Amino acid sequence: MSFLALERLHKTYGDGTHAVRGIDLSVEKGELIVLLGPSGCGKTTTLRMIAGLELATGGSIRLDGNDVTGLRPSRRDVGMVFQFYALYPHLTVRDNIAFPLRAAGVSPPEIRRRVEDVAARMDLGKLLSSYPRQLSGGDQQKVSLARAIVRRPALYLMDEPLGTLDADQRLVMRELIRAEQMASKVTTLYVTHDQEEAMSLADRIVVMDGGRIRQVGTPVEVYDRPADRFVAAFVGSPGMNFISGQVAGGPGKATFVSESGQVHIDVPLVERCGHALLGIRCEHVYEAPDGPVVGNVLTEEYLGNASHVHVQTDVGRLILRAPQGPARPRGSEMRLRLDLAQISVFDAATEKRL
Repeated sequence: MSFLALERLHKTYGDGTHAVRGIDLSVEKGELIVLLGPSGCGKTTTLRMIAGLELATGGSIRLDGNDVTGLRPSRRDVGMVFQFYALYPHLTVRDNIAFPLRAAGVSPPEIRRRVEDVAARMDLGKLLSSYPRQLSGGDQQKVSLARAIVRRPALYLMDEPLGTLDADQRLVMRELIRAEQMASKVTTLYVTHDQEEAMSLADRIVVMDGGRIRQVGTPVEVYDRPADRFVAAFVGSPGMNFISGQVAGGPGKATFVSESGQVHIDVPLVERCGHALLGIRCEHVYEAPDGPVVGNVLTEEYLGNASHVHVQTDVGRLILRAPQGPARPRGSEMRLRLDLAQISVFDAATEKRL
């Protein structure tokens, strides 16, 4: 039995907005699951329903074998970390961390021991007498995280906890969260729209869009084998390049031909033929003197150790990740070759991966 199970979970607001549309998700004990998707896709609403901060309008939530769908937040044994730290400004760091233990009636000696233990792990020992206003954003978020951890809940729920931090602070906190989760082995659901966070933290990623789950998989599966065009376009920076064309042939032996005819490749399809989209990541498109795809440079984005070069070709606009070298002037001709071992093919009508 899964440690956390969502079954046909729905959330519809009074104005008719369908925030979550009947999702199913099973989470194993000790997993770190990242809910990833654009703003408004339903990921935060899902997290809030698990926490009990939003009531589901359909479906069920089971935690460690118990149906918690209708329980109050205080009876769900979850620790929540928010994007905005939600610290008590009139309490010291020590008292902020200790607050949930005092509310639960834990003895003062045990509170002291547990607060000092979590503060030491999170490098907050020297700040225990400080007030939130005296702390940096990164340290305030550490306190918020420590307050959730000190309870030793069955489940951590984290709603974009690094959203207000700068790049350096995000990296430090990301490493801290992953190290703490791996050490404690507490099941964790983490909401973000930041793909780098998702890829670096997750055991599995849940990609959401329009209140539905599009794909559940490891970071490698979601990036290399996207379930549909949305996942292929959303995951990655930039998302996949797409080339429109036709697939013809029989099961196991088919050919994709682009609309311009410049791309003509065999694909091991076992499903229906017809109008299709070939997808390929920018790192698998190369500049080559004898490349079959010809185009002209639109722009070049400098990234430090590489560039993203946007090229207008007869098969559409393609982006390649090119090593640093001489500048590529706008309008200059480029010949491109695709790594055919790294392609994905999607049905143009359903947008599902073939």
